[in-house]
Amino acid sequence: MAKKHSKRSSGALSIEENKKALSRHNFFLGMIFVGPALIVLAIFVFYPAIKTFITSLTSDRIIRPGRFVGFDNYVKLFTNADFWTDVKNTLIYAVLYAPLVVIVALFFALLLNRKDLKFVGFFRSAMFLPFVISMTVASIAWDFILSPSLGLVPYWVGKLTGVMHMDLLGSTSTAMITIVLITVWKNFGYFMVIFLAGLQGISQELYEAAALDGVNWWQKFRYITVPALRPTFNYIIIFGLIGSFQVFDQVFIMTSGGPDRATETIVYRIYTEAFGNGKLGYASALSYVLLIMTLIVGLAQLLSNAKHEREELA
Repeated sequence: MAKKHSKRSSGALSIEENKKALSRHNFFLGMIFVGPALIVLAIFVFYPAIKTFITSLTSDRIIRPGRFVGFDNYVKLFTNADFWTDVKNTLIYAVLYAPLVVIVALFFALLLNRKDLKFVGFFRSAMFLPFVISMTVASIAWDFILSPSLGLVPYWVGKLTGVMHMDLLGSTSTAMITIVLITVWKNFGYFMVIFLAGLQGISQELYEAAALDGVNWWQKFRYITVPALRPTFNYIIIFGLIGSFQVFDQVFIMTSGGPDRATETIVYRIYTEAFGNGKLGYASALSYVLLIMTLIVGLAQLLSNAKHEREELA
């Protein structure tokens, strides 16, 4: 009996040792695959993030190192009226852009998801094409098209309505909405493709059963399409909001934050403070405030989505 018990104990120990060896092997094998990505993240994400936060606590300038000032940059930032103007402009842009790009992308996705439409591949490619163009190139092109003296849009508006030398980018009342519309035109094709993928994943049997019950197109859209596309909506809204907080290229090229700061956003202000005024510490503080704003919006959207999912399951 003692010998049998000893054999069982040694067998159990051998199994436990094999499990530990296999676990170590899997860990090292996983690190071999994940290691390069972690190194890249550490160099290009984690280190810059930590370095930026440290810089935000100093009075560093481009031409010379500064001294440690604690949270003085954050205090100056929150007591500066121009900062709150930039926050307001960024929020206005986000509130206008995110819903509008979702509506336009969904509309064209529904339109191009029809099976009776001819040349559907051509139309899908044409709608997606603006997204392939860089925002810099698109902004330069639209800046020329909207030029009061040389642009096609002001020219034809003048011919048709008599309003000569219309300057959409030079008016405080139209500059922001013009930038929003141009960005929607540039990006809606990408979101349209995502919506198309979601629409094609919906079973046609649901629509056929609804048609047999006499359901109209609006009821199909409301009770079948929208609930089925909820994960797609969540991704597009979060992605659109985060992207809208980072708007820079079109503002820099078309308006330079004007007229009268009407289109100056937080990212554009970071650029001007860092490379225009040379205030690296102040610009770093602005960067971290923008990061916190983005995290708050993203987390709020994720929590809202989780709440809706729990309600649906209940």
